Amino acid sequence: MLLRMRAHPLPESRQYADMMLTELRKVIPSFLRRVDLPERGGKWSSYLATNSDQTAFLVDDMFGALEPDPVNEVELVDFDPDGENKLLAAICYAHSHLPESQLLNRVAQLSHDEKVRLIAAYVGIRENRRHKPGRAFERIDYRFDILGDYGAFRDLQRHRLLTIEWQRLSPDHGYVMPELVAEAGVADEFEESMTRSATLYEALRPDYPEQAAYAISMAYRLRYSMQFNAREAIHLLELRSAPQGHPAYRRVVIEMHRLIAEKAGHRAVAEAMTHMTFEAPALERLDSERKAENRRNS
Repeated sequence: MLLRMRAHPLPESRQYADMMLTELRKVIPSFLRRVDLPERGGKWSSYLATNSDQTAFLVDDMFGALEPDPVNEVELVDFDPDGENKLLAAICYAHSHLPESQLLNRVAQLSHDEKVRLIAAYVGIRENRRHKPGRAFERIDYRFDILGDYGAFRDLQRHRLLTIEWQRLSPDHGYVMPELVAEAGVADEFEESMTRSATLYEALRPDYPEQAAYAISMAYRLRYSMQFNAREAIHLLELRSAPQGHPAYRRVVIEMHRLIAEKAGHRAVAEAMTHMTFEAPALERLDSERKAENRRNS
C-alpha cells in the first residue's frame, strides 16, 4: 500500500504515505527498510507511476474521442454459464475420491431435483446472515459494471472481499437526486448546488485534473466495476440490502441479485442468499439513525 501511495499523482497521498511510514517504523522497522530506498521501493513506486501514466495516455489516444453508450445502472458483464455445475463439483470434491474433471461430467448428468437437493444440503438452514456456506461457492465469479452515485460507491468500496476498479470522478455522467429532496420541496436548491459543484470542477480541471474531483458532490454518478465470487456475493449482497442501508446502494445490490438469478441463470446461488431484504426500508433506516444518535449521546 505504501508503495502505491508513494506512486500516486496526488501530493497529499504521497505525504500521508511518508507520515504512515514514519509511524510504522516505530513498531515494525525491519519490515519497512526498503520502502523509501531509491534502488528498492523508489524504483518500485516509479515503475507503478510510469506504467499508469503510459497506459492512461494510450487509452486516451485510442478511446478518448468516443462517447459512452447508454447503459443500465447495474450490468452483469461477465459470468460462467456453467457456474452452477462447477459449484456442484466443488461441493462434492472434498467428500469424494474422484478427480474434479470426473465430478464435473457426473454432476452435469444429475436431474434438476438432485442438484437442488445437493446445494440445499451444502447451504443448510441459515439462521442468520453470518452463517455462510463453504468455499465451494468461491468456484463461481461475477463481474458487474455500475454507474451509480459516488456516495453509494464509497460504501461499497469499503468491502475487502472483492476486486473493485473505478474511473475518474467527474460531473460527466450527471447526478442522482434522492426522492426525499423533491418531496421536501428543495429540488431547485439541490440542482443549484449540483451546478456549483460542476462549475468549480470545470474551473479546476485544466490546471488541476487530479484535484478537481474534490469539488464533485457525492450525488454525481461514477462508473466502477466490481468482481467477486458467489461466496463473497452472499456476504456483500445480504449485508448491503439490510433495511438500515442507504437506498442508493440497496438498489445496486438488489439488482445484482436479480441479475445473478435471471441473466446468469444461477438461481440456486441467488436462493442461497436467504437474508436478502427487498422491502422499502424507510422506517427501519430512521430507527437505525435514532439508535446511532442514542449511542453517541450515551
